[in-house]
Amino acid sequence: MAYAKTATRLKGSFIHQLLVIAICLISYQNVVALHVPHKTTQTSSTSELATPPRSRTFEPIEIPPAVIPHYPFPGKSLPPMYPSFPKTYDPVLTGRCPVNFSVISSITEKTASDCTRSLSTVVGNVICCPQFNSLLHIFQGFYSNRSDTLVLQSAVADDCFRDIISILASKGANSSIAGLCSVKSSNLTGGSCPVKDIGTFEKIVNTSKLLESCSTVDSLKECCRPVCQPAISEAALLISGIKTALGGKNIVGVPNEIDTLSDCKGVVYSWIARKLEFDDANSAFRLLSSCKVNKVCPLEFKQPLEVVNACRNFAVPSPSCCSSLNAYIAGIQKQMLITNRQAIICAAAFGFMLQKAGVMTNVYELCDVDLKDFSLQGDCSFFTFCFSISC
Repeated sequence: MAYAKTATRLKGSFIHQLLVIAICLISYQNVVALHVPHKTTQTSSTSELATPPRSRTFEPIEIPPAVIPHYPFPGKSLPPMYPSFPKTYDPVLTGRCPVNFSVISSITEKTASDCTRSLSTVVGNVICCPQFNSLLHIFQGFYSNRSDTLVLQSAVADDCFRDIISILASKGANSSIAGLCSVKSSNLTGGSCPVKDIGTFEKIVNTSKLLESCSTVDSLKECCRPVCQPAISEAALLISGIKTALGGKNIVGVPNEIDTLSDCKGVVYSWIARKLEFDDANSAFRLLSSCKVNKVCPLEFKQPLEVVNACRNFAVPSPSCCSSLNAYIAGIQKQMLITNRQAIICAAAFGFMLQKAGVMTNVYELCDVDLKDFSLQGDCSFFTFCFSISC
């Protein structure tokens, strides 16, 4: 009896297995097999990794290597939203500038990347021009290493200046950078500064104090509690002879004297540049420029007649007042990108213009205008303060 039960179970199990096999065979007939031959290959280069698959079901877009931008500083990480650089070419030089430009190639590369054609007109005041001026100071100091003078002769300055512009343009920089930054070849000559040779400079100026003050510029303290800037101004005043001519009084107001002081500052920068490493000098000069840039508003304000007429007699939000105010600010915002500190100065200056014209209400607060309306870089909620300090 037990044997019969066991046979029945085996029979049922066998029938069940036959049914499963039959279902699998039916399913197999409805499937189209895709045989993919296996190739044993050894990847030997990145170009083989980039080869697109031959299957027609997926065909990626091929990107040639030339399209990928070349970042000139391989040791550093890529900045966000890194733009592609335009194609570079070999510059055409005058052949009359006795300088090996490859020695300062790191600074020229940095200047070209900060002054690209697409960005220089927008961020020229904040980024491009400070770096271009730093390059000229460093070049002037580098040139002085081969002579006993801190400046260039006029003819040589013209040729070297043209070569610098050509080199920068060949690396993708704006070829109109000189006009954009209001710089001429005469900036390399020392202009009207009476002291241009190294010997006389080092006899008049306390060079150890100057070098100690400017060899390391503190990025946090220099703009608020300057150390290097007054040292440069003091050295420029000493070599200008203005202090002696005025009987020891530090009074500078005549235009010729202002030009002389500016030219002598260029001589001081040249002496500092010849004493420091290129990167150290560039960092110091950029920090000094940023302090100078953030002290003034670079925007040009036209007379806001429409804003004055629309906002003069309103103490509550007015559509016509806010519309004219926003339209005016939108117009000046297109001039250039500015820093947040510059935006605060510009907001205070514009507030003073409005108050002087009779708009005594805080239109910034009424029309919900804040710092980002003057600067695309930040946000500020203290325009009540900005408007109040403009008095």
